[in-house]
Amino acid sequence: MSVRASMGAMRVVIAEDAAVLRELLVQMLEDRGYEVCAAVPDAGALRAAVAEHRPDVAIVDIRMPPTHTDEGLRAAIALRSEHPDTGVLLFSQYVETKYATELLAGGSAGVGYLLKDRVANIAEFTSALDRVAAGGTALDPEVVTQLAGASRRTDDLATLTPREREVLSLMAEGRSNAAIAAELYVSAGTVEKHVASLFGKLGLPASEDLNRRVLAVLRFLKD
Repeated sequence: MSVRASMGAMRVVIAEDAAVLRELLVQMLEDRGYEVCAAVPDAGALRAAVAEHRPDVAIVDIRMPPTHTDEGLRAAIALRSEHPDTGVLLFSQYVETKYATELLAGGSAGVGYLLKDRVANIAEFTSALDRVAAGGTALDPEVVTQLAGASRRTDDLATLTPREREVLSLMAEGRSNAAIAAELYVSAGTVEKHVASLFGKLGLPASEDLNRRVLAVLRFLKD
C-alpha cells in the first residue's frame, strides 16, 4: 500500500474533452493512489460531478465544448464560488494571462494554472496537484513570467529588492522555501530572511504561513 493510500486517497475530478488525454490522466493518477471520482468531457458535466462527489481538487481544461474558448475557465470560476473547499487546477496548451488573472481574482487559495506540457513530468504535475488541494498555489513558470510582466507595480512592490522579487516569483510557482534555496543556491535561512522581509514590505500581518504566501503571490501577479 502506498503512503498516499494509507493516509486516504486524494479525490479528483477531471474535465478534459480530448479522450486520450483524459484517460491518460485517469490512469496516471490512479496508478499513484489518487481516487478519480469522475472524468468528464465538458463544463456542464464538470459542475455536476463536483456537486455530486465534492472532490479535493478538480483538474480543468480551459478550452472545452461547445465553443472551445473559455468554457472550462467559466466553470472553474463557478466552482470556486459554489465549492470553495475544492481546489481548481486549470491547464491549457498555451499561456493565457487573461484567464489566469480571472481565476486568481476569484479567491486566494487552492488555485493553479499549468501548461499541458507539464503533464509529461509526472512528479511535477502531481506535486502541483497536491499543493492546490492543500490550499496553496501552483502556477506554471511561463504563466508567472507573463503575468508578472503585465502587472502594474504598486508602491509596496516597488520596495522589493531584485532578490526578493526573484523569491516571490518562485513562491508564485508554488515552491517551498527549501526548493527556492536549492534553485538560488543559497541557504534555507537566507530564503527565510527574504520571505520575512517581503512579507513586511507588502504589509502582510502574521498569520498561517501558507495564507501569507498566497496573499503575497496574488499581490505580485494581480493588476
